[in-house]
Amino acid sequence: MSNQTSATPRCLNDILCLGDFEEPARRFLPRPIFGYISGGVETNASLDGNRAAFGEYEFMPRVLVNTKARHQKTTLFGRTYDLPFGFPPMGATALAAYRGDDVLAKVAAELNTVMIQSGASLMPMERVREVGPTAWFQAYLPGDPGIITPLVERAQATGFETLVLTVDVQVSANRENNVRAGYSSPLKPSLRLAWDGMVRPRWLLGTFGRTILNHGMPHLENMGFPRIPILGNIDRPRMSRDGLSWEHVELMRKIWKGKLVLKGVLSRHDVRIARESGVDGIMVSNHGGRQLDGTVSPFRALPGAVAEAGGMAIMMDSGIRRGTDVLKALAMGAHFVFVGRPFLYAAAIAGEAGVHHAAKLLRDEISRNMAMLGISSVDEMKRDLLVSSRGAI
Repeated sequence: MSNQTSATPRCLNDILCLGDFEEPARRFLPRPIFGYISGGVETNASLDGNRAAFGEYEFMPRVLVNTKARHQKTTLFGRTYDLPFGFPPMGATALAAYRGDDVLAKVAAELNTVMIQSGASLMPMERVREVGPTAWFQAYLPGDPGIITPLVERAQATGFETLVLTVDVQVSANRENNVRAGYSSPLKPSLRLAWDGMVRPRWLLGTFGRTILNHGMPHLENMGFPRIPILGNIDRPRMSRDGLSWEHVELMRKIWKGKLVLKGVLSRHDVRIARESGVDGIMVSNHGGRQLDGTVSPFRALPGAVAEAGGMAIMMDSGIRRGTDVLKALAMGAHFVFVGRPFLYAAAIAGEAGVHHAAKLLRDEISRNMAMLGISSVDEMKRDLLVSSRGAI
């Protein structure tokens, strides 16, 4: 595992956990961009529920166990990673952090873990794959073979070994918070948007200005339609994803030679169909609480998904902020987890150094927790180390 060699920036000195990244990011990012990242949907019931679910279980530690040789190595799709957590797909990452997709992909490779590039990325998949050999690619696709086939073939030609299809974006969510914060995609030029940028000069010059100067206007690059700029009075093409169905998954399975993952699955019945359709892995997710408000938390849905998985890999995202959360998810049967917003905040305020710092904080939490639980590998994190906080021991 590569270690960070440069001195830690001063802005990270007081950041002691993943939650501490949010307030500096709020001060750094223009309000529309921070609102887009931080918000959920409608009442934020799903966003809040994702965190609350972890409090429903408590640990049952074992003592007097020698854990000096403990490690966090995790095997996924036949490859061994050094960490049980990675970075999930996040749209418009390069709008929040300078070359944000590069940053996350590069750090993930240095840490020997997974980064998933979003289909809504502002950087070409070919570039991200070049700097991040451990990266996967995630696609947003409509029920249209004419779009599905060329995008899947492009990802395959780029050299990605794992393709992730997000399946819980049938229609655009009712993100009232985006409207209130002034966010749209593409961003529409306005006096309000200009003011939001000017009052955040570090972002305006260090992120957006530097991007324009060195690389030109960012564009949506990997959506299956012609690239469009992130800023301008242009209507983004709308792909009808409510026609996407299992027959399209089966088409992708025929085309794609690598591992195929479905992201956004919660129902155990859908896990069973995915297994029967030849899918290799499931990411149990409610899109970070950003799609259907009131959706069950992925942590609560994990046991059902695991029961139907068969030989498929089961991964999870949404709501993980602590090492204890990671270990609880593993105990419930997840093979791997993904942590989003905090790592994007870290990339925004301090680039690669920020992401390394965030990963070290989470890695150290997991290591300490493993020692106190009496386990030496993440494979030992089993269901019997948890008890329901609502029931008697």
